[in-house]
Amino acid sequence: MSNSEIDPSAARRAHMPAPGKHLPISTYRLQLGPQFTFSDATAILPYLKRLGITDVYCSPILQAAPGSTHGYDVVDHRKISEEMGGQEGFEKFADAAHAAGFGVVVDVVPNHMAVPTPLYLNRALWSALRDGPDSKFANWFDVDITESENGILLPVLGERVGTVLAKGQISLDKMVVPGLESEGEKYVLRYFDHVFPVRENTESLPLIDMLERQYYRLAYWKVAEEELNYRRFFDVDTLAAVRVEDPEVFSVAHALLIDLYHRGYIDAFRIDHPDGLSNPRQYMERLYEATGGAWIAGEKILEGDEEIPSDWKVSGSTGYEVSWRIGAVLTDPVGTRTLTAQYVEMSGTIEPYHKIELEAKKQIVQTSLHAELERLTGIISEVCKEDLRLRDHSRRSIREALAALVVNLDRYRAYVVPGEKAPQLSETVIGEAAQRACAELNDDRRETLEVIVDIVLGHEIGSASKVHDDARNEAIVRFQQLCGPVMAKGIEDTAFYRYTALTSATEVGSDPMQANIDADNLHAWAQRMGAAWPAMMSALTTHDTKRGEDVRAQIATLTEFDEDWISLLTRLRARHANSRPAGLNGQIENLMWQTIIGTNTARGPIEIDRLLQYLEKAAREQKTWTTWTAPDGDAETGLYAYARDILSNPETLRDLAQWRERTLPALTSRILAQKTLALTLVGVADSYQGEEITRNILVDPDNRGTVDFQRLAQMLTKLEDGGSLPGDASLDEQKLWVTSKILQLRRERPDTFVSARSGYAPLPSTTGHAIAFTRTLDGTPDVVVVTDRLRHRLEQAGGWRESTVVLPRGTWRSIFTGTERKGGPVEIADLLKSLPVAVLKRIDATTDDETDAEAEGASAGKKE
Repeated sequence: MSNSEIDPSAARRAHMPAPGKHLPISTYRLQLGPQFTFSDATAILPYLKRLGITDVYCSPILQAAPGSTHGYDVVDHRKISEEMGGQEGFEKFADAAHAAGFGVVVDVVPNHMAVPTPLYLNRALWSALRDGPDSKFANWFDVDITESENGILLPVLGERVGTVLAKGQISLDKMVVPGLESEGEKYVLRYFDHVFPVRENTESLPLIDMLERQYYRLAYWKVAEEELNYRRFFDVDTLAAVRVEDPEVFSVAHALLIDLYHRGYIDAFRIDHPDGLSNPRQYMERLYEATGGAWIAGEKILEGDEEIPSDWKVSGSTGYEVSWRIGAVLTDPVGTRTLTAQYVEMSGTIEPYHKIELEAKKQIVQTSLHAELERLTGIISEVCKEDLRLRDHSRRSIREALAALVVNLDRYRAYVVPGEKAPQLSETVIGEAAQRACAELNDDRRETLEVIVDIVLGHEIGSASKVHDDARNEAIVRFQQLCGPVMAKGIEDTAFYRYTALTSATEVGSDPMQANIDADNLHAWAQRMGAAWPAMMSALTTHDTKRGEDVRAQIATLTEFDEDWISLLTRLRARHANSRPAGLNGQIENLMWQTIIGTNTARGPIEIDRLLQYLEKAAREQKTWTTWTAPDGDAETGLYAYARDILSNPETLRDLAQWRERTLPALTSRILAQKTLALTLVGVADSYQGEEITRNILVDPDNRGTVDFQRLAQMLTKLEDGGSLPGDASLDEQKLWVTSKILQLRRERPDTFVSARSGYAPLPSTTGHAIAFTRTLDGTPDVVVVTDRLRHRLEQAGGWRESTVVLPRGTWRSIFTGTERKGGPVEIADLLKSLPVAVLKRIDATTDDETDAEAEGASAGKKE
């Protein structure tokens, strides 16, 4: 059954936690690690309580690799991170959170584990590498140890293995392995900081013979792109995929977290990268059943109008699609076109975005994910070789047709399950990708493509008796698991760094070709999602976003000052022409200028060291003139010198400060509008740590920097003690005031925002420069939200004049000012005179007749 055929009321009930289970209303994401422990998190609970948060949302808490600052590189599912405070520290934190009235949401990493240095820190992997098929962990990792030629590839050597051996850099040693002390001394192999297990009864062999007898193969790091034989997280060699689809692996890997859930220390879960799993639906169902129906949010990146499959046992996604639409509705389409033309001129690139995207994905499957493509090619080749009817499709033909199909898929996954009839949506998605792929293939390859499509969709092809054999089922799964990494690495980590026309639109879950939507589009989407997924997560900034919400807002503001920006940019480039390297890539230069303007604050521009660190990442992610594996040191040095010259020039610094001052009203409007929308539009509102005020953070690891919670607490206390927002409030104070008041309202009226009773309806207004809607409870308007939109364009058009919005029946009180209003037409200029956003709560139950009379009177007065 397709999403469109699902009964809305049934879908609403299906996408909520089980009755009696905890339901978050607003979450606050904390990036835990050695730099911010459970004790530190406990200390800020009073501040989060005053802020209005209902749930503390923790990054992964299980034991991670040494030095990890994010926790997604788990090494031991049986332990809570010692660096954060261990299990005792977590339980004390959870007890304190619950005592203060918070729920505790924990991020879960089911798809992969770390390949750490030293390896023995991951005892499951150590055992599998040492004991092979005899290990109790042999089935944990996504590689068949008994059949992998030369063992599991470990591409850790700095040079080719022959050179390393000639230099004597691999040696046999004996040691007591930490964590395995009861086994006594064991033989190990050493290579600098790396330690590897030795297969039993091979330690007496000559070194070369010993290496050949291991269940692993030590190799030069560059071999990974071509020969890696275990599934990874995207193209990260140090993150090995786990077979969580195995019930035993699922049980062991989740035992501690589920135990903490049932003992009342954890209340809900966020699931990292479910698209990497063999069967995401099965995984979600198992976790749902194991917890008795907990609230679960899946980190699903949705493309266009795609929705999470209706049969997943989750409450929704983590909200990238919300962030995209909020940014798009607040971006000016005219200015977007101007900036696109300027990008074309600066970069000399006339290729449309869709071609840049396609070329980037092709590059990825031929380079960093080539090993994964080869692995799937081998599986499909074996399927064809074993079937007389399919035998004439060569491996090369399969590889070329498969690559064309993968790069033309327009989403992360098509959700085909082995042994089940493919859903109609999956048939359509893969069929359309095949049509696009056909344009790149000759007739012979097109025939092979037809075979591949039938195999990955589970169709009957070739010999009927072989439709559901193990090899064909594996091909279905591996195809799903390849498409996601190609999308992520090809688009987010390549194309988005090449197409730099408007960098605020190149965000995770966004589409730069849909950088603009209108308010009607936003309303329609919010109504649809609120009806089907009322408890999904809504976010603006996450630990994975390319830029923080305020940086994106400042870049998007360029679209309202497009001609002025082009003029300023022309002057700045002329001023610094002597330091611009000859042949500088225009795409990276445009990204640099937008980054400088996007991170320009009242205190001045971004610190030069941070900018250079970001430019290194951005330039190498482009994968054109420099790369991570083959950096062009001279060209990079030239770029850095150019950036240093710009940020050290007093005249340029004055220009940047003047630009900030001139655009501040429009920027303020955009920052407050997007925050208000994110906190009221749909579902569980997530706030990333520190984003209750403005932050000029960029991509990971910049966005995991420390937050001055003491300063935030003092600022909030000062605002609360004053009782109202001062007239000279800074942008930080305005954002904190708006954020805290909305969060407090959500906590006060949870069912209006997140429940089977909550709803959404647009409100009529007489201008396209306002976004107005109501959040309803049982169909009755309970909260009204009005924000302005494109403030500078509004001012250019003469301001609000007599524009109105119609408030629903009843009496309404502003949560920001305390002002009360009756239902009916209200002048927007009056409603938004103190802030560019208004949130009103219903405070009475005025009868329909009374409100009708008030509305008629207001309308009559307006006509006079």
